[in-house]
Amino acid sequence: MASVLVVEDDQFVRSALIRHLTEAGHTVRSVGTALEALREVAHVPFDVVILDLGLPDLDGSEALKMLRGITDVPVIIATARDDETEIVRLLNAGADDYLTKPFSVEHLSARIAAVLRRVRTAAADAGSPTVIRVGGLAIDPLRRHAELDGTPLDLTRREFDLLAFLAGRPGVVVPRRELLAEVWRQSYGDDQTIDVHLSWLRRKLGETAARPRYLHTLRGVGVKLEPPRTEPLP
Repeated sequence: MASVLVVEDDQFVRSALIRHLTEAGHTVRSVGTALEALREVAHVPFDVVILDLGLPDLDGSEALKMLRGITDVPVIIATARDDETEIVRLLNAGADDYLTKPFSVEHLSARIAAVLRRVRTAAADAGSPTVIRVGGLAIDPLRRHAELDGTPLDLTRREFDLLAFLAGRPGVVVPRRELLAEVWRQSYGDDQTIDVHLSWLRRKLGETAARPRYLHTLRGVGVKLEPPRTEPLP
């Protein structure tokens, strides 16, 4: 079964979704605003997000764009809007599926299962290496587990993706545009998004931008990850 985040401001619909998805065996958390959803996905590794478009603080299409900036978790749009142009636009913007209200919980459960099958098949087809090792870092892309000097790292989904991508290219300077395309799945974006995630990642690796060990930023060029340099003997 799946870990599901329901983003829905209508309390009646929200309660019904929570009840039915829980009865179907899923683990469910719920929020009523886009900002709450962004906070949740930044700290909890959900399997799928059910996103309503008519949220009180932000239109769901903008919420989808912001979600895609911090996570690649599958997103199923659930809304009363049924305009075909809108559906196509949202799918092109990063939604994985689309359901028009009203719908049955059986229909929703089937869509969740289909999305998760696609995600797992894509991960298996990627043929990820068992473990990537760079210095004291050990990263297992398949298990989504990372350690530093034998101690597990508590990483968000996006932090792990960024670390694994850079570790797979040790010593190579990766342009920011490539990071946006490969890690954030965006053709353009704000460099501040990368800087914030690098800052969080550095903190968890026990380093700073002023005193880097693994992560090195080349201003105007990109970012590279490499083993710490050993200090010369006196």
